[in-house]
Amino acid sequence: MTLQTAGEAPKGIPRNPGRAELGLKATLLFPNREIVEQYYVPLIYTACRTCYSELTPEDIFTRAATGEIETAKMQRLISNVIESGHGSTIEHVVFTFGISGVSRTLSHQLVRHRAGVAFDQQSQRYVTFKKAATMLPQTIAEADPAIRAEYEEQIHGAMSLYGDLVSAGIPGEDARFVFPNATRTNLVMTVNLRALIHMSGLRLCTMAQWEIRRLFQLIRHEIFQVSPFLGSFLAPKCVPLGYCDEMNNRDGHCPIRPHKDKVLEAWAEKAKAARAAGRELPVSS
Repeated sequence: MTLQTAGEAPKGIPRNPGRAELGLKATLLFPNREIVEQYYVPLIYTACRTCYSELTPEDIFTRAATGEIETAKMQRLISNVIESGHGSTIEHVVFTFGISGVSRTLSHQLVRHRAGVAFDQQSQRYVTFKKAATMLPQTIAEADPAIRAEYEEQIHGAMSLYGDLVSAGIPGEDARFVFPNATRTNLVMTVNLRALIHMSGLRLCTMAQWEIRRLFQLIRHEIFQVSPFLGSFLAPKCVPLGYCDEMNNRDGHCPIRPHKDKVLEAWAEKAKAARAAGRELPVSS
């Protein structure tokens, strides 16, 4: 049962942001499907197999890349290694995305990811914008017309003032101070597979902000286009964990996986029943 405080709006899984046209894009710039199929899985397999083989990495990679080792066999080993948490083996492959039309609100979240990822972003200092675009959140688009009009007036006023400042000779690096967080921006992001799986685990979660969640849905789609196998590892973190560890989901309003509190409660009840029956449940040391 979902607990709800008096006067509090009922909770639920946020609407899928993919059902609204947000005007943002994520395009996989590198690699293409041919490169991924020919080199990426063999390369990850080589990293995995080197840890357990007397063969040199060159020998393992040559056998893998030339088809001497079945793709299914390579995928089984890679899956087992990833599920065991040995993430270094998937740091050897990278993906480069062109990201466009996202808001500065999103980019400020995105660039907080640091390990295993590189960013280059459109500069508001060196680019003088003639028609800077902005993001309209769906909640505002569907809000009372008066509220939406007030929002749009504020946004239009800021963008218009920017143009007036630039026309008056104010440097773009100073005129940009009036830009709202709704201003759209473009980035190039290169990320290794381990970092991408981690980022996707956080950003595909229903607790994530709607815009960045949509971005990672697009990123996941792009990876699936070149490798359904590698794309299958991009999922909300609760999927590989088997439980939800988000504090804001203790009420269970997102039912994809049970919250860890419920899992621990169930384990405690099971352990109590086992002790009452004169036995102890096994625990890892």
